[in-house]
Amino acid sequence: MLEEIDARIAGVLAADGRCSYTDLAERVGLSVSAVHQRVRRLEKRGVIRGYSAQIDSEQIGLPLTAFVSLTPIDPSAPDDYPRRLAALPEIEACHSVAGVESYIVKVRVASPSALEALLAQIRGTARLSTRTTVVLSTPFEHRAVAPAVVDVAGDLETADVAAEG
Repeated sequence: MLEEIDARIAGVLAADGRCSYTDLAERVGLSVSAVHQRVRRLEKRGVIRGYSAQIDSEQIGLPLTAFVSLTPIDPSAPDDYPRRLAALPEIEACHSVAGVESYIVKVRVASPSALEALLAQIRGTARLSTRTTVVLSTPFEHRAVAPAVVDVAGDLETADVAAEG
């Protein structure tokens, strides 16, 4: 768990990774040097893992998004599927899941035929069966996560991050 002030800092940066130290200090009620020190500590601890740009996949020629559920054909085979699939650039994310499937991957491709080729490549590379769900639209994604904090009474709650700016 994070201290409340660290959770507020993390919440502001999750919503706006380009927020300046000056603005961040103002929003959480600390000095700029105190905020800078806390951000560096959060980065060292791995709470803040990095900063990135969110790219519109349609604008770069990858308008088709799909979720592909992966199930091993041979349940006794080694569970090294993420390693085998890591080299496929169309796979944006890989999640280990509970249930019938072992993994669900999020993919972005240029067309239905590119998706078909990718599925064949996944099946051949990792010897998995697949079940695919094509995304029709995405009302929202990349939502900022409100970090959990423990209040003075020991109760779990989420940090109050004011949506300013």
